[in-house]
Amino acid sequence: MALDSKIPKGPIADKWTNYKNKINLVNPANKRNIDVIVVGTGLAGGSAAATLAELGYNVKAFCFQDSPRRAHSIAAQGGINAAKNYQGDGDSTYRLFYDTVKGGDYRSREANVYRLAEVSANIIDQCVAQGVPFAREYGGLLDNRSFGGVLVSRTFYAAGQTGQQLLLGAYSAMNRQIGRGKIKMYNRHEMLDVVIVDGKARGIITRNLITGEIERHSAHAVVLGTGGYGNVFFLSTNAMGSNVTAAWKAHKRGSYFANPCFTQIHPTCIPVSGDHQSKLTLMSESLRNDGRIWVPKNIEDVKAIREGRLKPTEIAEENRDYYLERRYPAFGNLVPRDVASRAAKERCDAGYGVNATGEAVYLDFASAIERYGKEQATVRHLDVNDKALVKKLGQEVVKNKYGNLFQMYEKIVDQDPYNTPMMIYPAVHYTMGGLWVDYNLMTTVPGLYAIGEANFSDHGANRLGASALMQGLADGYFVLPYTIGDYLSDDIRTGPISTDSKEFEEAEKNVRDLLNRLLNNKGKHSVDYFHKKLGKIMWNKVGMARNVKGLTEAIQEIKALRAEFWKEVMVPGTNEEFNEELAKATRVADYLELGELFAKDALHREESCGGHFREDAVEESGEQKGEAKRDDENFAYVAAWEYKGEPSDAVLHKEQLEFKDIELKQRSYK
Repeated sequence: MALDSKIPKGPIADKWTNYKNKINLVNPANKRNIDVIVVGTGLAGGSAAATLAELGYNVKAFCFQDSPRRAHSIAAQGGINAAKNYQGDGDSTYRLFYDTVKGGDYRSREANVYRLAEVSANIIDQCVAQGVPFAREYGGLLDNRSFGGVLVSRTFYAAGQTGQQLLLGAYSAMNRQIGRGKIKMYNRHEMLDVVIVDGKARGIITRNLITGEIERHSAHAVVLGTGGYGNVFFLSTNAMGSNVTAAWKAHKRGSYFANPCFTQIHPTCIPVSGDHQSKLTLMSESLRNDGRIWVPKNIEDVKAIREGRLKPTEIAEENRDYYLERRYPAFGNLVPRDVASRAAKERCDAGYGVNATGEAVYLDFASAIERYGKEQATVRHLDVNDKALVKKLGQEVVKNKYGNLFQMYEKIVDQDPYNTPMMIYPAVHYTMGGLWVDYNLMTTVPGLYAIGEANFSDHGANRLGASALMQGLADGYFVLPYTIGDYLSDDIRTGPISTDSKEFEEAEKNVRDLLNRLLNNKGKHSVDYFHKKLGKIMWNKVGMARNVKGLTEAIQEIKALRAEFWKEVMVPGTNEEFNEELAKATRVADYLELGELFAKDALHREESCGGHFREDAVEESGEQKGEAKRDDENFAYVAAWEYKGEPSDAVLHKEQLEFKDIELKQRSYK
């Protein structure tokens, strides 16, 4: 099957407008005869469900949480990008487009990224109209801050809880449609299969997580807004319930899975503290606006800190290595996430990590507190030489910008970040890979769409900070509602889709067989036992740095672990009850397949790009020595994998990436 991305012809700035002018539409009177299933109610799924219902479609929305408000989008902290140029610092649609393609290390599709930049400004207007409380400047205008990988301020934010506020906006829009009867909401339902009828996605099979009931649901199209697969590493910044099951079931039904090895390691997370942990906590990238990242220059100081004989505040300025500012003077602490993460790993691997495990660096706000304090003292005509006053005023400014993040850090680490530097270390965060979609956001299965983090389309090999919320809402509010209409225009005479068919019967039987197999396995190890083992393989051999030996070993070890899982996993209880272990078991079973494909994809891509860093693909000399080295001649493509049974049998399909509007060149943030 040839991969047809369906990119419209013409100049890139006109593609989306011309496309919308020519697509087929569904008459408002016909929309009420068409059903759409939306799985996932985070920013992508929630905004899509609300908008499709507002247009007149009958929407069935599913989430495995007790409420759409619990979607993991709520955890996003720092902000959302939009090319509005409110700061007058040179931003534009083209610059956001350029920064996103460059930040993704030239492994994203130009047309999709330009469209994303184009509609970004509409998102802010939409959310302000919903009442999202974005931060504002003194005069009442919306405020902006900077994020990594850019030289402008384009990130709109609501303190350190932007995701929560945006999700509440989408949830309010959903609730209005639920009240009108246009959205039928299914909380605590998990999708366990996609139903294909005559080659088209026509429904899903779900499990009611409270009662265990297996249900059939039909529609004319199915939309997956089910997030990413970072929990394949066990420890990540994702909510513990976040999983790959919906996307993986779609993959097994014919949807190609693209670039699974493109996974983001976020540089500012609270370090691992022990084997007892089940997840990691993110510290927003927005902190890198004002926080300076450093480690001691002298190894003796490192040892003294680890042994408790020295405090970081006692180390003189000249004995600190602000390594990002040293290595990347143009961008400093605001280099992209993949660059900042590898730089932290390099310092810690060299022995300069500052916590007991040697896997932490400092994020220090002392300079920002002093700078803001002096500014405030000057504004108020107070003594700028009064150190105590300056510190107090500076801390007030920092508290207004990042207060809830500082509070969260103090509760978890039991240290006051206003008076001592935070300790941070990279951790698995966002996944740029996902289901392959064309320009319409449709997968390789007709009628099956993937939006937000569930698809691969916009971020290439590395996502810039504050772009996840942008993509989720762009897809849900402004892209999918147009593109899905073009497809559904052929269904206005189809009538309701019956669930009483052999296809639904077969899919339901597959789900029941899977659940019964897990419940009757009678092994001796818990689900978490296998998940933790998988996570260690992934982190150690498919993590921040990858090589042929480690990846080859990982593939064999994951295959063996999967075989052991099906022999030895123990799932207590029954299906006819609330059974979280059973729900976890189905998810980990999928991770044990995805993990192998992930490693296979990383092994085949013999280059370094973005979050995919191969130790055998680095610059050998010159200014960029030691930095990631792409191979544009051989790997400027999307790797889309077709399911053929075992992950080792997956077939590679390539979508060649064309760069007509941006020059293809090695990244430099120096």
